[in-house]
Amino acid sequence: MLGNIGLVNQGFSPTKAPAMATLKAAFEAAVAASKQLPEKPDNMTLLKLYALYKQATEGDVEGKRPGFSDMVGRAKHDAWAALKGKSGDDAMKEYTDLVESLK
Repeated sequence: MLGNIGLVNQGFSPTKAPAMATLKAAFEAAVAASKQLPEKPDNMTLLKLYALYKQATEGDVEGKRPGFSDMVGRAKHDAWAALKGKSGDDAMKEYTDLVESLK
């Protein structure tokens, strides 16, 4: 009767939940730290931070690409679209690493 108990918890990993919580906490700390950087990053780095943040928090970009007259919106959309398919966890990790490198 107890032989099937192993099937109930398949896929459960007691270390996975704390690791995700740790990643989320590190990401949230990096978001706060990004607002306190000693120097403002260059535009390409700002675009990368924007895209990684959006990918981490919202997933793949949706909606239409902004028109030619909205150059900033278009650049943001393109940067985010370039990350299509990247997992939220990977985006959080990259964002955190990038902010750390800017400190």
